[in-house]
Amino acid sequence: MNGGPSGFNNAPVGKAIVISSALFTIFFGFQGRSKKLGLSYQDIFEKPKIWKIIVSMFAFMSTPELMFGLFLLYYFRVFERQIGSNKYSVFILFSFAVSVLEESVILAFLKEILPGQLSSYSLSKHISQDPKDPSYSITSGPYGLIFSSFVQFFFDIPVSTRFRVFGLSFSDKSFIYLAGLQLLLSSWKRSMLPGICGVTAGFLYRMNIFYIRKAKLPDFLASLFSRVSWPSMGSSSAAAGSPGTRNTLETGSAPPYAGRQVEASIFASLFHLLFVYLLALSLFPRRA
Repeated sequence: MNGGPSGFNNAPVGKAIVISSALFTIFFGFQGRSKKLGLSYQDIFEKPKIWKIIVSMFAFMSTPELMFGLFLLYYFRVFERQIGSNKYSVFILFSFAVSVLEESVILAFLKEILPGQLSSYSLSKHISQDPKDPSYSITSGPYGLIFSSFVQFFFDIPVSTRFRVFGLSFSDKSFIYLAGLQLLLSSWKRSMLPGICGVTAGFLYRMNIFYIRKAKLPDFLASLFSRVSWPSMGSSSAAAGSPGTRNTLETGSAPPYAGRQVEASIFASLFHLLFVYLLALSLFPRRA
């Protein structure tokens, strides 16, 4: 198993998703609002909050979720290199849309069923009967995209190495699955629901429902991610759109050394910011 060249070479959309997820999480984390980003029935049906629906698709609610989530998003950039940025953008939009739709249906179902029929069941000990309680919300973060990618990972990424530990057989793919399992169980029921919705979205994409795997975005939308994600990889906007650059993106060859240096400095700054965020959490823990 190989995620390809290091960095985000030929993966501008994946880079935009990783940066957006990290910045949204850090921003709302410093404000102490990360725990309030989970979607609830009220946020979708009674008092729709479009901004919250959008933010909840990117921002994680806790530091462990952020670490495992960014790791998986970074690894799954391999799919963008396989199918191209345009089709990968379609895959992202499809995964988000289907996941949010399924989550909305589940929240409506829980609101109607749990208080009435499960009040005496054991789940009532863990799920409040008050629909306004936070336990009625699901955790935020790009769970739909991540677990939809796991379906493609299972079918499209071959095993390259197998080994045994204490008599148990593992492969190089096992580490990715373990990271996904940790993320899936990070908030128990609140994270399992969006994870399952993501897996469902991945299977629907795999089944090519509505011929989604052949769909493409208009060229101007597809190039928008590249302009946003690679602002300093070329000497000018003209150079970024030159035939040589397009050939590089098509053939998968690495960008110039200077470009890789700029990219490395960008991500060094991002991870320094993440380190400061973690340090601030440890030194100045938020009060409940």
